Amino acid sequence: MTICTIKPNKALLTKLKLTSDEYLKIVELIGKEPNEVELHMFSVMWSEHCCYKNSKALLKELPTKNKYVVVGPGENAGVVDLGDGIRVAFKIESHNRPTAVEPFQGATTGVGGILRDIFTMGARPIAILDSIRFGDLELPRSRFLFSGAVSGIGHYGNCTGIPNIGGEAYFYPTYNENPLINAMAIGLIETDEIVKSGASGIGNPVFYVGSKTGRDGLGGASFASSGLTEDSHKDRPAVQVGDPFTEKILIEACLEAFKSGHIAAAQDMGAAGLTCSTSEMAAKGNVGIEIDLDKVPVRTETLTPIEYMLSESQERMLFVVKKGFEKNITAIFSKWGLDCIQIGEITNTQKIVVKYKANIVVNMNAQALVNDTPVYKREKREPAYYKENQKFNQDSIPDIKKEEALPVLKKLLASPNICSKKWIYSKYDHQVQVNTVIKPGSSAGLIRLKHKKGLAVTCDGNSAYVYLNPYLGSKIAVAEAARNISCTGTLPIAITDNLNFGNPEKPEIYWQLSESIKGIKEACLEFDTPVTGGNVSLYNESNGVDIWPTPVIGMVGYIEDIELAIDHSFKNPGDVILLLGKQKNEIGASEYLFLHTKEIKGKVPELDFNLEKTVQSSTRELIKRSLIKSANDCSIGGLLVTLCESAFPNDLGFQFNSQFSIVNSQFRLDASLFGETQSRIVISTDKNNLQKVENYLKETNCAYEIIGEVTQGKIEIKSLDLKVETVELKDIWANALESILK
Repeated sequence: MTICTIKPNKALLTKLKLTSDEYLKIVELIGKEPNEVELHMFSVMWSEHCCYKNSKALLKELPTKNKYVVVGPGENAGVVDLGDGIRVAFKIESHNRPTAVEPFQGATTGVGGILRDIFTMGARPIAILDSIRFGDLELPRSRFLFSGAVSGIGHYGNCTGIPNIGGEAYFYPTYNENPLINAMAIGLIETDEIVKSGASGIGNPVFYVGSKTGRDGLGGASFASSGLTEDSHKDRPAVQVGDPFTEKILIEACLEAFKSGHIAAAQDMGAAGLTCSTSEMAAKGNVGIEIDLDKVPVRTETLTPIEYMLSESQERMLFVVKKGFEKNITAIFSKWGLDCIQIGEITNTQKIVVKYKANIVVNMNAQALVNDTPVYKREKREPAYYKENQKFNQDSIPDIKKEEALPVLKKLLASPNICSKKWIYSKYDHQVQVNTVIKPGSSAGLIRLKHKKGLAVTCDGNSAYVYLNPYLGSKIAVAEAARNISCTGTLPIAITDNLNFGNPEKPEIYWQLSESIKGIKEACLEFDTPVTGGNVSLYNESNGVDIWPTPVIGMVGYIEDIELAIDHSFKNPGDVILLLGKQKNEIGASEYLFLHTKEIKGKVPELDFNLEKTVQSSTRELIKRSLIKSANDCSIGGLLVTLCESAFPNDLGFQFNSQFSIVNSQFRLDASLFGETQSRIVISTDKNNLQKVENYLKETNCAYEIIGEVTQGKIEIKSLDLKVETVELKDIWANALESILK
């Protein structure tokens, strides 16, 4: 059999998403014209999804180290060490384009892929989170994509027995055709040594384990690195098909194999399948790998070499086994009923050599595929809309009258971006493994680790803020994630990020990406929460129209004693409510303004890092001293929405005290009630502890104000003549999403 070298025309290069210059670089790197298999391998390995060619130069600026981080970017997942033998792996990744074409399978395989990144490190998955974005739910297609994706997320997590403990969901027209599915997973390292992906040991056998290879997922990495068009439905073969029951077995088999000490390296066959796993393992280990495709387990006998190498069939792994222990590993996978076949070995050539039907069909240097990829620094240009928005004057928007406060509140509580997300998370099992301490619906999820130690986790990112001001909006994304972590009493320690942006070849989009990364960097340095890894998803555009820039921050926090942790809900009538932080006269970029004007506009709320850190550290310390009963981040929807969110869980209410006057203040009424001023946390405390709380806040110079008290089932603001039963507002908030979807 002969695989011909090819001199591709422009049409073929366009199809493979390679440029003419990139083709010339390939020829230079491998010292020959590539054959068709090799060219297809380059097309996926040099895609944005695999090599980050448009973002790598920017990502290098992010901080990656602190005292907790033991594995940073470059491996399958980041790892933090919490002491006492507790090491936690975590990562976030996207599955955006597949979800737009096939929502159930696109979302379900997104969860499966991120789980494999976790257990490939030797970690048992213990939690999942999801950050999702969809379009206007009044549109049938948006409802179809949304309901299918939520079902897919629940299907994979529930079947593998891993709790979903939190997340976020936003709905804006910008995502009508290009939804975003970002899945985050957390795992507890069970092996003595963290399993790495760099191959080693000349002569060590290379084993294929897990499911058989088919045609699903062909070219998935390239598909994920291009925009959507009217013909994107034809790319359904690029969408993988998941089997969570096989994944569950694969988790157990892999962890048992890792614990044996006989595995030298391991890699998930995710994006780009065999191409990525073989080339990355070889390049990272500075060795070569030779494999024989005739030995690869298949679901059909008619696969071509290109299909073998590019298939992204799910639930597959590549192992480098220590020589002499082949039978030990085979026995483990045989017990679990999974394929475990030696398909090759490690060589000293630094080359990827692939055989098919006794012929060599691939023979080239692994470094060319992995380390010598293109790196682009694109042109940046400040968008016209950004300049125009800077001119926005909030005084051009009439303030509300006091009798309008309640109708506006009801409208906000019914907004898909604010209302209860129980319709979503009720489809997920969040109690399986019985270690969930704080369930979805609170500021952050909290999971029990070992002894009394716990890990809080959250996903945050307000894309409206980032669209209007990528730099400031991205700083706020990190700050809000840290604030949500702090509201449980845990210390923020590290992040994983998912950068969802449009086409970076457009100067305005590259500017958004650059500004966003600059903001993330600054905030991570302020909070000492380095980036341990993550995902970049670019080319999120539909028929040339780009989505809003949407960075999502997945953050983890650490607490020594989970019994001290609290949630966001008010506990008892008579408890005193305090607002930490400072009120400001801001309505820009708020959900209130969006609902009021049907536009996203205005100046993004300011962020004072010193105030932010003081508010957060004060909250954590008050929780540690058991002086407060609840803490809730004041963010989207503003103060009145935050208070309602704290009142609803236990069917309580609240009233403002006479000293907390919002009608006669120097601020606009809508800004006081619904503005999204940052660095604010609503806390509640027993009256007997109020003096201790105030004393501490004064000691730390933390700005605060006593605003009222918790009541029994009524919400009352006398200065606004506002009085309403809690149950009336709770019904609006709790049923809004289901009502829209009917």
